[in-house]
Amino acid sequence: MTQQTGKRWRPVIAALANPDVRVAFGLLLMAGDVAGYLDAKSPSRREHIVRVLTASGAVRVEEGGLELEPTVFADILADASPRKATDIGRFLVDGRITQYPASLRERDDLLRWVVGRVLEHGETVSEPVLTGRLRVLVDDTALLRRYLVDAGLVDRSRDGAAYTLRGDAADTPPS
Repeated sequence: MTQQTGKRWRPVIAALANPDVRVAFGLLLMAGDVAGYLDAKSPSRREHIVRVLTASGAVRVEEGGLELEPTVFADILADASPRKATDIGRFLVDGRITQYPASLRERDDLLRWVVGRVLEHGETVSEPVLTGRLRVLVDDTALLRRYLVDAGLVDRSRDGAAYTLRGDAADTPPS
């Protein structure tokens, strides 16, 4: 079966949505009389059922008739298994920060990712503007602002009213 990874389930479900195909598939599962069921159908309907079953990847045509493809469901389940993120994605859910990394390197990568989304090179913004941009990424915007300043990625004016991306922060993308 040459389906895109993660999409192999679609033709199987599509096949099972058809009542005639579903009965034939059920007979295959139960070692029933699939040949008798198909013989009772018109030649065009029989051809359609076999074509849909084989296109799903769950069934193959053998010399003795139709046979189940034994690995199709295990393959589908393997594709559906959630993949663990290995980068900053481990700390995000739906594009929002859910936790901060304990590792300083990973925290720096996450903060560089944040700063690349909220500030442009040479841009100076007020605290309310920065807070609004950070709110899209996290609930505790004050903590994230402090992390950005403490990491040396963002400069804060003495009165705390304005924030600017540091020049070197914009030039170093996260690894």
